[in-house]
Amino acid sequence: MPRLRSLRMLTLAFCAAIMAATVGTGLLTQAATDRTVARLVDARIAAAADAVAARGSALPTATLAQRIGVLDADRDTGDLGVLLSDRDGRRLAGNVAPRRALPPGFSSVELGDRIAGLTAGRAYVRDVGDGRRLTVIAETDPFDDDAGARRRIALAGFATILFVTFAGMLLFARLIAARIAATRGTARAIIAGDLRRRVPVRGDGGIFDAQAETFNLMLDRIAGLMQTMANVSGDIAHDLRTPLARLRSQLEALVRRADDPALRTGIEAALAQSDALLAMFAAILRIAEVEGGARRAGFAPLDLGELAHEVAEMMAPVVAESGRRLTVPAPRAVPVRGDRQLLTQLLVNLIENAIRHTPPGTAIAVDAGGETGRATLTVRDDGPGIAPAQRVRALRRFGRLDPSRAGAPDGAAGHGLGLALVEAIARLHDGGVRLEDAAPGLRVAVDLPVRPPRQSSR
Repeated sequence: MPRLRSLRMLTLAFCAAIMAATVGTGLLTQAATDRTVARLVDARIAAAADAVAARGSALPTATLAQRIGVLDADRDTGDLGVLLSDRDGRRLAGNVAPRRALPPGFSSVELGDRIAGLTAGRAYVRDVGDGRRLTVIAETDPFDDDAGARRRIALAGFATILFVTFAGMLLFARLIAARIAATRGTARAIIAGDLRRRVPVRGDGGIFDAQAETFNLMLDRIAGLMQTMANVSGDIAHDLRTPLARLRSQLEALVRRADDPALRTGIEAALAQSDALLAMFAAILRIAEVEGGARRAGFAPLDLGELAHEVAEMMAPVVAESGRRLTVPAPRAVPVRGDRQLLTQLLVNLIENAIRHTPPGTAIAVDAGGETGRATLTVRDDGPGIAPAQRVRALRRFGRLDPSRAGAPDGAAGHGLGLALVEAIARLHDGGVRLEDAAPGLRVAVDLPVRPPRQSSR
């Protein structure tokens, strides 16, 4: 039996159970009613038969015929059919003539037996001596076409029950769907970066409000923990940037005063490490700012194709100086809604990442295009690429792989935050980042919605 794993299947199963219970109850009620009516009619025709001829008596045929006439004329028993027949089935007296010979005891008669004025009834046949048989028949339907009328009433009642059931289930499903949609909308807003969004509480004190309040308490706790972590990382970055900046200034002064070439080289290496640490802390603070979602308020319509063209032209000299080649895309209209400065930084990061992790002579291509409901910004290179097993790690914070993707000669390892910042910016714009095989090389695709991203409630 398939499991009821969805609200739709549960609703259909409930409706099917209601229908089965209604049909079953109707059939059982009809059967019980028919049995009760048959029992009462059987008692009546047995009493009428005893009134004509008591059990064990052997009255003359004339007497039996007289009693049958009295019974037929009686107002209270005039609707009974009575027949006295001989051993050969010939009619001796009575007011009915069944089409077939009825069996001894109680039995049912129907319209097909062609008894005048009867559509359905019960018959009682017993011996009254000398091979004679007395048959008493009474109708079980109070009026003509009683069974058809009862069927129509049952169908009308069944249709009413179905209508009420389906209407109730529809209203119930709409209520459930509205509550689930509110929870789903809250979850999507939180995924998009609005950690202050909460599930609406209607104040009716019901189970859905209790669930929403519990869910909101959980979100408050998670938001508090995340804010604490963000504050810790931000405080560390802020607190360390100042001494690192002083250290860098001191190292610059030492470089200018150093006379020994070996000492100068060592100090310059320490200065480069200081610059790398400062860049790492700046990236940490930038990611925290982006994930906070505050920049969403500044979203505005822009042309992603034009932006990609401008950034590629701006970065072309830097790429050429590094010994790589950059293909500048032709301007193409790709309308999106977002933060121009953040999307510029996203593209610059991807181009710098391609420079840092590919050998000289690598070709780098930038492109922006749009499909139905989506815009895609891509940066492609024909360098060593990233193995499929390492692509998830490359998107993590501090997810450094080898000193280069596959042994780039400059050996620049980076701080492992470039792609993490790219993903944070894409997520802020309701988008995502994909690392794909460019065959050869790496293709980084950033998918963004063409429609305006969902606006968070404040």
